[in-house]
Amino acid sequence: MPRTHPTLLPYKPTPADPFDRGKAAHLLNRAGWGGTSEEIDRVLALGPDGAADWLMDFPDANADEISKSDLPDFSAIESYPKNFNEIRKMMAGKTEKERKELRQKLMQANREAMGATGAWWLKRLAYGPYPLHEKLTFLWHGHFTTSARDERSALLMWQQNETIRHNAAGNFGSFVKQISRDPAMLDYLNNSQNRKARPNENYARELMELFTLGIGKYTENDIKEAARAFTGWAHDGDDFIFRKYDHDNGEKVFFGRRGNFDGDDVIDIILQTDACAQYIGLKFYNWFINENVDGTTAFSTGLSPALGDRLKESNYEMRPLLRTILTSRAFYDPANRGVQIKSPVQLTVGTVRMLDLELPPPRLLRGALEQMGQIPFDPPNVKGWPGGHMWINTSTLFVRQNTAVWLAGGASPIATGKPALDRIAERRGQVNFVPQAGNDAQAVVDQWVERLIPRPVSDEKKQVLIDALGGKPNRPDAVKRMIQLIVSMPEYQLC
Repeated sequence: MPRTHPTLLPYKPTPADPFDRGKAAHLLNRAGWGGTSEEIDRVLALGPDGAADWLMDFPDANADEISKSDLPDFSAIESYPKNFNEIRKMMAGKTEKERKELRQKLMQANREAMGATGAWWLKRLAYGPYPLHEKLTFLWHGHFTTSARDERSALLMWQQNETIRHNAAGNFGSFVKQISRDPAMLDYLNNSQNRKARPNENYARELMELFTLGIGKYTENDIKEAARAFTGWAHDGDDFIFRKYDHDNGEKVFFGRRGNFDGDDVIDIILQTDACAQYIGLKFYNWFINENVDGTTAFSTGLSPALGDRLKESNYEMRPLLRTILTSRAFYDPANRGVQIKSPVQLTVGTVRMLDLELPPPRLLRGALEQMGQIPFDPPNVKGWPGGHMWINTSTLFVRQNTAVWLAGGASPIATGKPALDRIAERRGQVNFVPQAGNDAQAVVDQWVERLIPRPVSDEKKQVLIDALGGKPNRPDAVKRMIQLIVSMPEYQLC
């Protein structure tokens, strides 16, 4: 029988614990990037179950059906090729000097294309019709990590992003098999160099340590044998290829089993373990509910076994587990609200979305994100972004506060000497500051606090906000100053 856990039981509103606007805003923050007042109204009307269904109503897609209709804008980038065959044609018949010059042009074009790809994704995050789908894509982007610094092809990075998006809520087993064939991943973890004569263990190690099991759930011999199973897995341009002459067809011993295993066999054996289901189940819990629950605590309390059972009973289909989490008691428990430090992307995209803004120019936005320590497509290492308290230090806190205030129509209050921050001061926000609560200062403050910080805020802090209105709660400029104070509050750094 599948194990259960009381905190994973469905949340049912009661008169003493109603589904209110604060909970509706919390759902939009965690299952997306925050919501406008209208979106909060819609979630409130749908209720917790209906709202979860609405957010999960995005299309699944097969990775072989990658859409060509939504592409980063490469049109203005000189020399940027459409595919690898075009690169081969460009190189054909050239002298070595001409090839060197062409390679330099291609490298510059790729840097520009990577910038366009990052801007394209940030636009999807802020304005896409399926915020939960993009939130899941961002989750897996930090899990199945590849960095544009190491993979020097914007096309392959975009292709991987689409593969992740199309599998983000699908079958985890199929997902792992597809990402194991992804050209950018094959490059990043050196499996294109994994050959029978000289096995490369990088991908096999990270497959188990980071992607499916976690540290301590395998042996060094399992890594060696898995690496042999993945020999010959490579790519030619943007297509996966299997080099049969580089593949080790010998018997392998993996997790105590013997056989002539290939990479898919290794993944299937991993999926049969309880450790894999529990590891991925806890990954969802940490992402959506509470990132501070570690594996030891989750196992000892029975939480991760219950999460793992939910995933295994659906044969690793991820939607049932996702719905369980988004409608659970734990999700709406006050102890799990306002405990997640916003990532720089969550902070920036969330501010844009909640205030219904236009995204700043890509150059300025990238500068702010770089100062805060998170640029999409550029994680620091194979472990992705560490997150949590690592987002906050003496330098990033200042940037975070100034970025939020800047987006809300403010400017950097002091000259920092840092180009990214100085450029932030160039832009003014485009918030609709027309108040909806009339001349009642308390109502105006409550309206905006409820929208931007969906948790209790002390009366003392609310009084500061009331005072900031200067007795003019119906004046857009006064409301703007008050909103800037809200987004500079410590509470706004959390969701």
